[in-house]
Amino acid sequence: MTSPSLSILGRAIEGRYAGLANSCCSLSCGEALDLAAPTTGETLVDLGCGRGQDVIRAAGRVGPQGAAIGVDRTPAMIDKARAAVPPFLTNVRFVSCDLAALDLQDASADVVISNCTINHVADKQAVYREIHRVLRPGGRFVVSDVIAESELPESVRNDPAAWAACYGGAIPEPQYLGAISGAGFASVEILSRSEPYEKGGVLVRSLTVRGMR
Repeated sequence: MTSPSLSILGRAIEGRYAGLANSCCSLSCGEALDLAAPTTGETLVDLGCGRGQDVIRAAGRVGPQGAAIGVDRTPAMIDKARAAVPPFLTNVRFVSCDLAALDLQDASADVVISNCTINHVADKQAVYREIHRVLRPGGRFVVSDVIAESELPESVRNDPAAWAACYGGAIPEPQYLGAISGAGFASVEILSRSEPYEKGGVLVRSLTVRGMR
């Protein structure tokens, strides 16, 4: 199985999402924040936070004793997210980094969420290893993502535009769950699985999973 080089892939993804930074369209494929149910005093991390709407919502839920941290690799999205934070919210921050190498301390989060983002990363197990690393013992993640109904053809796997459009990097469910368990998560449950739908000539699904550290 092949994929575009990381530099080509990164440029394609950043190019697409820089253009979407000022769009009003939804970039989500699930309800990870609501399902994660952050509570007062918790620290929540949103991987692929985009324009920061869920981070701002989470900040209100965890309160001033908690923290809401958004992570994104697209500078235009980070700029848009920072500009959207109301002045009275002092428990919000945004970090620009690779999801497979989070610029966050070990055991620093109670909750990690992500919506339709990890499919963009070639090494999904590396992302889940980072989630495992930053979660405190007893912490949880809720991730909604795109998976492939079957192994994608090389023509799709090698197309940077397909990766940027949220389907070129999709992998079948058994591989996806294997990446999670391989990162050290023993307690994982599927919360929802959509019916297959066509995207770019291939069949994909939306999958939402929850795991405990």
